[in-house]
Amino acid sequence: MKILFVASECVPFLKTGGLADVVGSLAPVLAEKGHDVRVMMPKYAHIAEQYEQQMRHVVDFEVQLGWRRQYCGIEALEMDGVTYYFVDNRFYFGRNYVYGLGGDEYERFAFFSRAVLNALGLIPFMPDILHAHDWQAGMVPALLRIQYAGVPGYDRIKTVITIHNLQYQGIFGIKDVQEVLSLPDDVFTEDKLECFGCANYLKAGIVYSDEVTTVSPSYAEEIQTAYYGERLDGLLRAKSNHLSGILNGIDIVDYDPAHDPMLAAPYTAEDPSGKAENKRALQEQLGLQVRPEVPIIAMVSRLTSQKGLDLVDYVIVDILREDVQLVVLGMGDARYVNLFSWAEQSYPGRVAARFAMDNELAHRIYAGADIFLMPSQFEPCGLSQMIALRYGTVPLVRETGGLRDTVLAYNEFTNAGNGFTFFNYNSHDMLHTLQRALHYYWNRKDIWSMLRQRGMMGDYSWRHSAEMYVSLYESMLNLPPKEEAEQSAAQEPAAAPEAAPPAKTAVTQEPSSAAEAEPVGKAAPAPIEEPVQTPNAPALAESPEVVVQAAPQPAPAPPKPKRKPAAKKAAPAADKPAPKPARKPRTPKA
Repeated sequence: MKILFVASECVPFLKTGGLADVVGSLAPVLAEKGHDVRVMMPKYAHIAEQYEQQMRHVVDFEVQLGWRRQYCGIEALEMDGVTYYFVDNRFYFGRNYVYGLGGDEYERFAFFSRAVLNALGLIPFMPDILHAHDWQAGMVPALLRIQYAGVPGYDRIKTVITIHNLQYQGIFGIKDVQEVLSLPDDVFTEDKLECFGCANYLKAGIVYSDEVTTVSPSYAEEIQTAYYGERLDGLLRAKSNHLSGILNGIDIVDYDPAHDPMLAAPYTAEDPSGKAENKRALQEQLGLQVRPEVPIIAMVSRLTSQKGLDLVDYVIVDILREDVQLVVLGMGDARYVNLFSWAEQSYPGRVAARFAMDNELAHRIYAGADIFLMPSQFEPCGLSQMIALRYGTVPLVRETGGLRDTVLAYNEFTNAGNGFTFFNYNSHDMLHTLQRALHYYWNRKDIWSMLRQRGMMGDYSWRHSAEMYVSLYESMLNLPPKEEAEQSAAQEPAAAPEAAPPAKTAVTQEPSSAAEAEPVGKAAPAPIEEPVQTPNAPALAESPEVVVQAAPQPAPAPPKPKRKPAAKKAAPAADKPAPKPARKPRTPKA
């Protein structure tokens, strides 16, 4: 399959959140499975020089935005079997910030969306699957269906959009979006792009994409409710037959305590002795009291209310009445910066707060801490709790979204579980759960060691999740699952020569009518050729009409034979919604 990821960020080139980790980790895993995977993102001024020097210029053209014609260049870089394309325009992406400060976000990512679609005919690369991520790429599926419908090569593209965080939707004025993208009035209705009197980029992607995914099964359920749905719950319920949750993974090579060069000492689940050395090194680095017996509670997070920091604010004095140390790393709201600055001054040697994005310090905190606190108000997936488990730091989380799918509360009667959880969004529920965790830390060293080892031995890789994405893509293209195809090929008897003419004859014969257009026997259909830019062709410009002129189309190939759709993705009846999967029962707490 040919797969194109469209996203506003991607590791290792630029990262502000988990979106970059997902795109940068999933793409190479899919490439390892034999798929042609490419990623397209803006070329920001923040991209490191070492990567910029490796880029090669592919093509440049102009993009029409309302009455303006803007330059667009496409740069490319190959890494780990994946081709990365960078959309270059210094006016939009050469700024000293990534998001949100210029007041023209609608125009920046309108340009990005149109540039992506205009570039396809010139790279040249026509994907089978176009996978958009979050609101910044939400207009790509919408423009593909609204303005590029009927353009040869574009109609066969299937689209997916992944919601990484429904709280961020890209909401702008209708007049602004309409003018910059030359959209007709009839698309700004409540069943399309309009949302409470505004234009909504994420809603556009949800409406016009063939499939919608989220980053955990629980979050896929939650966003269909009014509490978590951010005013799009009705649309998501209507789209429920095409909505699924696929749990994120982490890069298990980058996050590997046995080979992490940023740590003071390596360690493994079988030999965790190095964790004590990392704890001592962390205490020394942050100016904490060097006490190997005291538990370190850690938080590596954006400092926002979404992360449940108001719960911490309410009971922070009660937490510090316990014999513990607290370490916080992150940037965000002034309210929480002030909170942890006060705590650091009021409890010298016991609290350390660093308000920065420091990847090396984050690795050392994961390795040196004992308890990882993540009491999120909502959490689409969350990667920090999986990283903490990988490093043998026991997580304490609220049961929501991906936290609920990855952390199971320890049950002393069944001995099941890998951490500690609480359900209600309540500060004292969090405090009591923390006190329960501290009880096991101080009084049941055997259980604590078991929880630490169990967390380190879990599988948090992209292997299983990547298989689920491949199955989704195959169902969209009506391809049989890989195992089923291999089984059919092994069991199918060879056809007798007189029963079916050679495949070559079926392909090269020109059908004289619609009835004769069906290929005969086992003939493979001719592949659809990609458009190639000729030296004298004008640069691809602002509209689908220009695409046709700039990229001459090859002679039409015979139609593909119809194939049986995958059994796993049978379409539900139109008048009967697909049954929702039962929620996994939670193990009762002690």
